[in-house]
Formats: sequence, C-alpha cells, structure tokens
Amino acid sequence: MSGFLLKDLSRQDRYKLLCAVVVPRPIALVTTLDVNGAVNAAPFSFFNVFSEDPPLIVLGLQHKPDRTPKDTTRNIERDGEFVVQMVDEALAKAMNDCAVDFPSGESEVSALGLATAPSVDIKVPRLAAAPFALECRRTVSLAFGPGRELMVGEVLRVHAREGLLDAKNMYVDFAAYRPIGRLFGNLYSYQREPFTMVRETHAEWTARAEDSEPAKSS
Repeated sequence: MSGFLLKDLSRQDRYKLLCAVVVPRPIALVTTLDVNGAVNAAPFSFFNVFSEDPPLIVLGLQHKPDRTPKDTTRNIERDGEFVVQMVDEALAKAMNDCAVDFPSGESEVSALGLATAPSVDIKVPRLAAAPFALECRRTVSLAFGPGRELMVGEVLRVHAREGLLDAKNMYVDFAAYRPIGRLFGNLYSYQREPFTMVRETHAEWTARAEDSEPAKSS
C-alpha cells in the first residue's frame, strides 16, 4: 500500500487528495449580509457539526488567490452572524449557481431570484427553499496560514421545512429530506439508500461472539 507525505505534495495535490478521500461531505450553503445589506450566498463543503452542548458547527473558510477574504468571511467577521442552509436534491442547482464568481457586492440571492425568509434571532435572512436552516453566531475564528480559517459557530435556532421533522421525537424523515453530499471535482452524491447497523453494548457483542464460535470437539 502506497503512502504520501503531505508536506512533499503541492498545495493543489494535497487539496485533490484530501477532498477525494474524505467523502461524502455535507454542504453548507451560507447566507450573510454585506455592508450594504445585500444577501450573499456561498456553498462550503469543509463543514460539519461539532458539538451539541454547546451546539456548534465548524466551517472552513478559504480566501481568494490573492489572500484577501471572500465575501462570506468578511461578512461574518464584521457582523458575527450567518445562516447555514442544508442542501437537498431540490436545492442542488441553486447551490451550485451560488458558487459562480459573482463580483463582490453583487447578491447571488438576487441574481438567482431565490426567495428568502426572515430569521428570528439574527439579522441575516434564510433561504425559503432550504430543507433545514441553522441560524448561527460566530464563536471563534482561527487562522491557519494566509489562505484558510476555521470558524466555529453556535447554532441558535433550527428551521425545518414542513413535513421533514417530527418535533415531538426529534425525528427527521430521511426519505423526505433527500440531502446530497459533496465528493470531489464536479461530483456529488445522492443519499438514497441508507442502511442500518445497530451499535451493541459490550455484553451484547460478547454474547454474540460467543454464540458464533464453532463448537469445540470433546
């Protein structure tokens, strides 16, 4: 089995390798407000949930090639507020269109004609079409070199599209949700065929292991 020492690879090769290996990744379609109040929207796949107590998500922010912050990074740094929209199959095309390199100051949301809805605890609006939207506030940002930041945000409120969440049991209807995942390059993945594996206790695992052992001859 071959191995790669990451420090010996170019930045582009490290990116290609890691993005192709760590898959599928959830996609955050992040809305923020610019200094003039325009709604910016940008997708991120360096993203995940980090903690439930406190409720935190992590977001990897990439700078422009000239090392200046992109709109999302700059907006969050200024206001500390953002909304993470989860991406399902219906929202996939709009998410991809939001990755177009619109000029700074031009709203992707306005350009694409995406409807918004007001948030409750922050000023940043959410996308009305999103299956789930997480109102967030920045907790801390950590810079790792001139081109990358790791931002930790607290989730203040979760909005769910009608029919996706059983609020009494906190059960998400996965078949109705139909999220997509990020692979690498231009590849994405459907999540249509989940399978179940039950986590056993040690006692259950031991009993099953003992039952599966071949009988010893006398």
